[in-house]
Amino acid sequence: MKDLYSILNLSRESTDSEIKKSYKKLAFKYHPDKNKDPDAIPIFTDISEAYEILTNKEKKKIYDQF
Repeated sequence: MKDLYSILNLSRESTDSEIKKSYKKLAFKYHPDKNKDPDAIPIFTDISEAYEILTNKEKKKIYDQF
């Protein structure tokens, strides 16, 4: 299982605003339209998945239990 916090360069105690800020920064850096490196696509996918889970209170609660 991937560590969603490390994907977004965050600690487990991060606030919602810190999660959002980190996501925006990384998404801009690795977005396939901005970054032509073929390795950027899977990184961007991981970033998006981590953001989706960590910003949803129910999904985050389940993730944090494991």
